[in-house]
Amino acid sequence: MINEPLADVRDMYMAHTMFRREIGLAPALVRGVPGGDVKRAATVADHFQVVDNSLHHHHVAEDEHVWPRLAERAGTEAEPVVRVMEEQHAAIGALLDEVRAGLARWRGTADAAQGEALADVVSRLHEHLVEHLAVEEDLALPLIEKHITAAEWGRMIADSAGDVAPERIPLIFGMMAYEADPGTVRDIIAQMPPEISGVIGDLAPQSYAAHARQVYGTATPARIGARGAVA
Repeated sequence: MINEPLADVRDMYMAHTMFRREIGLAPALVRGVPGGDVKRAATVADHFQVVDNSLHHHHVAEDEHVWPRLAERAGTEAEPVVRVMEEQHAAIGALLDEVRAGLARWRGTADAAQGEALADVVSRLHEHLVEHLAVEEDLALPLIEKHITAAEWGRMIADSAGDVAPERIPLIFGMMAYEADPGTVRDIIAQMPPEISGVIGDLAPQSYAAHARQVYGTATPARIGARGAVA
């Protein structure tokens, strides 16, 4: 029995929506770059690297902080879930390696054939990711709410920021909050350190809107809704 406040996982749903949306929109972004337009290719590649970095550290933090504790505390109930989570993380990690290699080749040339190959890999990544996030939400998050403390969850969230520069935090949070319930966003901000919570509420939406205009040509890119398809 855990006699401490338990994890509030609403921020996980926010992150999952961000990953579904940004990676789901990425193949069209890549295919939309005119052949040879290396400036536009660099803009798209830089955007994807922001999303990639967030997803990578998100998974590393779960692997280090969450799955071992679930296996220890939830026993046989958690074992098959943890196994699937780890297997899916490994498969997604391999696809991310493919995407990074493709981005490195394409961003300097904006070659159309390289771009098409890259978009295909990103599409496969999105398919695997959508499956993984659905399984995590259905099976892992209910266990987390029962077996992971709020303090442990907070450390996982802090580690999931990885090597993100402080000035990038409003952008990342703005990506997460773009489709989230405003009340949930306020609650999540209230749990942040005062030096962050005092400014992120205003900076986050502005930062994502400016970023989206550069990447998508609009401050309001297509929304997907909870577990929905890009529309």
